[in-house]
Amino acid sequence: MKADRETNRLPLRAGAMVLFAIAVVCLLLGTLQLTKSDEGDPLEKAAQSAKAAASSSASQEAGEESSSAAPSSTPSDVADMPQVCVLNIGNISGLAAEVADELKAKGYQVGDVGNLQTQSVDENTIFFTGDQRAAAEKLQKDIPGGASLAERPDAFTRCPGDLALTVMSR
Repeated sequence: MKADRETNRLPLRAGAMVLFAIAVVCLLLGTLQLTKSDEGDPLEKAAQSAKAAASSSASQEAGEESSSAAPSSTPSDVADMPQVCVLNIGNISGLAAEVADELKAKGYQVGDVGNLQTQSVDENTIFFTGDQRAAAEKLQKDIPGGASLAERPDAFTRCPGDLALTVMSR
């Protein structure tokens, strides 16, 4: 036996294997994080598509004559529309209630009015299902401060069946 050899130390090969195992775990976690970040938040994707739709509708409106502004909906136009759910996503206290009152005055049926905590939507947005697109476009004209349109993501389960209006500003 060699007296200068310590018995409580790991052999060099065992230490290298431990470091290799840690590197493999880090590599797998990094790969998982990259694939997970590509999926993104469904509301964030909807907000991005809403911004794209808003910019395309703004460019279409710029091509039209400025004197032919689209008139607001009248109560008879909105009678057959789905109910509207108004959710405040900003920091302005009572904003959802104000917008809901304005929509009621224009003849809309307003359902749930409240707050929604989300970081993925940063502007007034109307979320709709495929068959509600025309109704959402009518509603868009009557939103104080304007709103963009976005297809309702599956993860957005609040106010099922209603048009969901998230408001952040006037």
